[in-house]
Amino acid sequence: MKSITQIQAEHDTKNLISSFISVIGLGQLSRRINFKRHSTIPLTAIITWLFEVTFSRRSLYRAQPSQLFSSRTVRNVLNDGRINWQKLLCLVTIKMTSILTPFIDKRRRLALIVDDTLIERPYSTKTELLARIYDHDQHKYSTGYRNLTIGWSDGNPFLPVNLALMSTKKKTNLVGTKSSTTDQRTIAGQRRSQAQRKMNEVVLELIKQALNFGVSAKYVLFDSWYSSPQMFWRLKQLGLDSVAMLKRSSKVDYRYRGRAYSIKALYLRLLHSKRPQGKQYLYSSVVEAEFQGHHFPMKVVFVAKKGVKNQYLVLALTNTKLTPQQIIQLYSRRWSIETYFKTAKQYLRLNKSQIQSYDGQVAQITVTAMTYLLLAWQERLNKDDRTLGDLFYLMNDSLPEVKFIEALVYLLKTLQSQEVDFIDQTINQFMAYLPHNVQTILQAAV
Repeated sequence: MKSITQIQAEHDTKNLISSFISVIGLGQLSRRINFKRHSTIPLTAIITWLFEVTFSRRSLYRAQPSQLFSSRTVRNVLNDGRINWQKLLCLVTIKMTSILTPFIDKRRRLALIVDDTLIERPYSTKTELLARIYDHDQHKYSTGYRNLTIGWSDGNPFLPVNLALMSTKKKTNLVGTKSSTTDQRTIAGQRRSQAQRKMNEVVLELIKQALNFGVSAKYVLFDSWYSSPQMFWRLKQLGLDSVAMLKRSSKVDYRYRGRAYSIKALYLRLLHSKRPQGKQYLYSSVVEAEFQGHHFPMKVVFVAKKGVKNQYLVLALTNTKLTPQQIIQLYSRRWSIETYFKTAKQYLRLNKSQIQSYDGQVAQITVTAMTYLLLAWQERLNKDDRTLGDLFYLMNDSLPEVKFIEALVYLLKTLQSQEVDFIDQTINQFMAYLPHNVQTILQAAV
């Protein structure tokens, strides 16, 4: 395996991709995800070509075709509804975590991170299951999908584990064509059915699937969009503690010292008490939550909102043994999934798909997540100060080429070997016009 320094010098992108394919054992994994093709082209060749297309910043239609197959072959593989792309991503991430485990401190708290991002397709009209999706950031409806993602983190790298491309169940919000298959016995039918269920239900399904495949974690991090006593309780039944931001809603009550309070009322109760505020947080208390008759304790931490006076954020954890500082530090990891979404959109063409089928879009998002895993793998193993964006542009460089200084030195040596007086004179005149630092480098090389 070559280091980043060697890769930067030689621009050997293909060898790095080949090393990554070998490390994750993609050839063996392809047999476990129902990859059944009559063609002799293996999945490893398809994925390798897709990685190269991503780093070249081209679409499938403008990319340079492979010598083994055409771009049409790639599209047929991506559109194959029999392939379990979710399982492939889980298996690849498990392989990556097993590689990183020896380098992880046993005291680290392993966590799953949940979030979604909007994938816009404003100009599509016939794309399968395309829907009008509400954008909570811009507070308006947009045409596209929601990419629901489950990630894994030990505090340093973020590794995407599982995903679902969410649509809508409401017929009035459906813009594209209906589902091409509804047979629940097939992978394609199950995938489309999952896309039209409630988001919180799908989150639990993805987490269960990841745990069944062998993903190791003790905590789940998510924002206020997914937080509810029901989510806390169901994750507790899976053996996972939740770290989440609570909604300041008056519809949900928590019991504190025998009385029921909403989050707003609880804050006012603590504010008017004689309890002093902490330096890193405002207040912290243990409350009792309830779901369908099940009662369980939660630690609630009120944190001042930076830049906004008299405003606060509320964090909750179902493991009451952690201190408020540990809860704040643990929840701060949730930002790594936002970094993943930004990197995937800005560099890896996450929202630039031109595929019309639903299966093909899920496949392309999976390949994008695997490309991010490659970059995260390099960033972690080499302990490099470069960001993921720097690593992307490094991979985007052309394949081996001669540097300018090397070409110039070669030219001068060739001319000197002629042993002609006027050539020596010409070289000396040429050297005299060069900057002093370039003259020093050339004289040392010659």
